[in-house]
Amino acid sequence: MSNSKLNIEHLTLPSTVLEVTNIGKAYFDFIAALKQKIYGAKSKAILSANRLMIELYFEIGKEIVAQQEVLGWGKSVVEQMSNDLINEFGGKSGYSTQNLWYMRQFYLAYKYNPNLQQLVGEIPWGSNILIFSKCKDQIEQEYYIKNTIKHGWNRNVLMHQIKTNLYDRDKIENKSNNFEVTLPNELSELAMDIIKSEYNLEFLDVVKDVHERQIENSLVENIKKFLLELGYGFSFVGNQYKLQLGENEYFIDLLFFHRKLNALVAVELKVGKFKPEYAGKMNFYLNLLNDTIKMSHENPSVGIILCTDKDKLEVEYALQNIAQPMGISTYTINDKLPIELSNVLPSQEELEAQIKELTNA
Repeated sequence: MSNSKLNIEHLTLPSTVLEVTNIGKAYFDFIAALKQKIYGAKSKAILSANRLMIELYFEIGKEIVAQQEVLGWGKSVVEQMSNDLINEFGGKSGYSTQNLWYMRQFYLAYKYNPNLQQLVGEIPWGSNILIFSKCKDQIEQEYYIKNTIKHGWNRNVLMHQIKTNLYDRDKIENKSNNFEVTLPNELSELAMDIIKSEYNLEFLDVVKDVHERQIENSLVENIKKFLLELGYGFSFVGNQYKLQLGENEYFIDLLFFHRKLNALVAVELKVGKFKPEYAGKMNFYLNLLNDTIKMSHENPSVGIILCTDKDKLEVEYALQNIAQPMGISTYTINDKLPIELSNVLPSQEELEAQIKELTNA
């Protein structure tokens, strides 16, 4: 083997390699920016088309109401309208009899509210139908419209939020926490936004009075549904998350990270009513998280204690002088047994009949 060194001065590369090397970074930056512009334009086009369609549906609803008031049109005329429009524009054009009645209802729901008339164009027609047909007043309608826009909820997610009554569970006056005194204003508002007064865990295959670990394990098994219930921005870190202080080990039931809050969120599950000592234990966990796990660029960790019941006054006193930010919320689970058990055990009616038999005997 020759010991002579490779003379790189005379080494030549193929022209295609040189071209990629010379234009590489500039080109890739250019094409990435161009793709973003194209995606942005497509999104605007879709949003613009949706807004125009919603405006059209509003006008059709307005015309139906006007003609009904002037000419006394009834159900049969709307059915005839549907047939004529479908003959002209096709069966998938959105002019079924049911959809025309929805347009009428849509107009009647928002005709005196210019603000909501602007907002409804930002969300799909199917989501609009859910909101104006399921919500009892315009304050509640506005809440779901704005949150659908803000979080990008699809129809199924929106249906879940309405069915589980998120509007009432998200009211600030029902929330118990110490965020205002433990966090800066901007973080306090964000933290207030991510916590609910009550969480709906009825998707779990557990019933009341089960052990806390059973609830925790079931939540981990159904983590996607739990993340949906927690809300936008939560990422699951782990369960029974270990913290160490000297030779002692401690375990947080569930640990999450919230992207907008840029903070770790510790969740402790409790079966039964809230006890003041729970706040002290959570305060201890949050101190440990901040000192040993939290990264320097992250905001202070936040705690959520989930109980099946709470006394608001007791919670207020328990949170006094607590240094770390935390909220106390309740949760609901099934009152009924899982299907596999309900088929084995007697029903309530059967038990009552057996008790009555024994009493008579």
